[in-house]
Amino acid sequence: MQLFNACEYLLDRRLAAGDAPRIALTGGGGDLSYAGLHDQVCRTAAGLRTLGLQPEQRVLMLMADSPQFVVVYLAAMRIGAIPVPVSTMLHADGVAELLRDSRARFLAVTHEFGPVAIGAAAAAPELTAILADVALASEGQHSAPVPVHRLGELASGAADETVYPTGPDSPAFWLYTSGTTGTAKAAMHRQAAIEAVCETYGHQVLGIQPADRCLSAAKAFFAYGLGNSVLFPLSAGATAVLEPSPSRPDVIADAAAKYGATLFFAGPTFFANMLRAGLPEGALAGVRLAASAGEALPAALYQRWTTHFGVDILDGIGMTEMLHIFLSNRPGQVKAGTTGVAVPGYDLKLLDENGQEVPPGTPGTLFVRGASAATGYWSRYDTSRQVFQGEWLRTGDTYVQDSDGYYACLGRTGDMLKASGIWVSPSEVEGRLLAHDAVAQAVVVAAPDTNGLEKPVAYVVLSNGQSATEDELIEFCRQGLPSFKRPRKVVFVPGYPTTATGKVRRVELRRMATTVLVPSTGPSEPVQQ
Repeated sequence: MQLFNACEYLLDRRLAAGDAPRIALTGGGGDLSYAGLHDQVCRTAAGLRTLGLQPEQRVLMLMADSPQFVVVYLAAMRIGAIPVPVSTMLHADGVAELLRDSRARFLAVTHEFGPVAIGAAAAAPELTAILADVALASEGQHSAPVPVHRLGELASGAADETVYPTGPDSPAFWLYTSGTTGTAKAAMHRQAAIEAVCETYGHQVLGIQPADRCLSAAKAFFAYGLGNSVLFPLSAGATAVLEPSPSRPDVIADAAAKYGATLFFAGPTFFANMLRAGLPEGALAGVRLAASAGEALPAALYQRWTTHFGVDILDGIGMTEMLHIFLSNRPGQVKAGTTGVAVPGYDLKLLDENGQEVPPGTPGTLFVRGASAATGYWSRYDTSRQVFQGEWLRTGDTYVQDSDGYYACLGRTGDMLKASGIWVSPSEVEGRLLAHDAVAQAVVVAAPDTNGLEKPVAYVVLSNGQSATEDELIEFCRQGLPSFKRPRKVVFVPGYPTTATGKVRRVELRRMATTVLVPSTGPSEPVQQ
């Protein structure tokens, strides 16, 4: 059997290339060289073996972005076990649910989440131990129901450089995703998937070099952040800037300056928040390139951000099921308002409702295939069959390809709406609203009118110090769009409900919008069509 272990690819390969003295990790947790990281990983791997962790057993990781996160993640894969990073925004009951679903034997935590870990452990009968960076205080009158082992003590023994004989298709790690259903399910990734994303998007699109320092507003507990903060920098001998605290514009800007970030990763909502925060133009002076994913980046937001900060943004799309970005703009070839072209190593196609491929200019559901695809969802047979269709993966996003080969996102397939019998893309209306100087963010969803017909409704966040009326914004849309696409109502809000990964919860806005166009009391004239 051909042997391949992702820990060797990310770490031992760098030592062989002469990177031992280079800084692998920096940030609030201090500096750690490649040699130091390798030593800690090998010692932790030996400690995990001593505790009885077996190949393919799961280690749930409730950990802040930190050296401990990287060490546990790599050490588990090194011995053939399966690390499972999960959202640090979960409460105890949510963590317990994932512990039971994954049948994890170990739960690794950083000190911020000690009380959550203790509460979750009590409801996870298959859990045998907690791994923590500090001694865990009791939660109320309750102490941990399983033994707690300090990570530092675990790594205090002799280093064991032994690598479990995994192959390219051996299980490596899982990532939980809620997708469009809201039900958590684990995408199972193989060892070779890590090499696939690093050698395609990481090297051929980002062009990551050893001198780069990677800073991500997106946390490492989900796919986008994991690639940005662990996989890409380590694959190239570069440096990961790890920020354990929640991402805020001022925190990220300070980290970029203090640790010399050259590559910056975020999502459209965070880019908009950076503009609203009033950061100075030179706040990201050392950054050579930014990347965006999670949601489509509107052209107007792209223009505002790049004009203010002087840093280009590569908008792309990735999925937990594909591990990272497979469709992206390229440096020097950005087409604002599009998601770019296929990343080398990936194939794309657009299919209509009948499963037929559509020509350029015609919207269709996006399908992708590539070597980084997950092998399926853990214990979710029916859902796996719906998403993983032979070599192809159904993304659930509606796209259209232009004559130049660039793909533009029209929204989630389920988010598309019909107004006056014609399909309307929320992103198109949002893009028009964002072209107004007073609008910082805009989200458009479908709302039923008095006749039960779908009409666009906009939820708008205004820029600091700016003002605009509902009538003004509706008229602005009417001037730049066909009349049927204009919002029938504009609702001004201070912000949006978001998922753990920072995406806007459109399903929640759609629920809120159900009464926006419907009179709450008494009869009234129908809403203007």
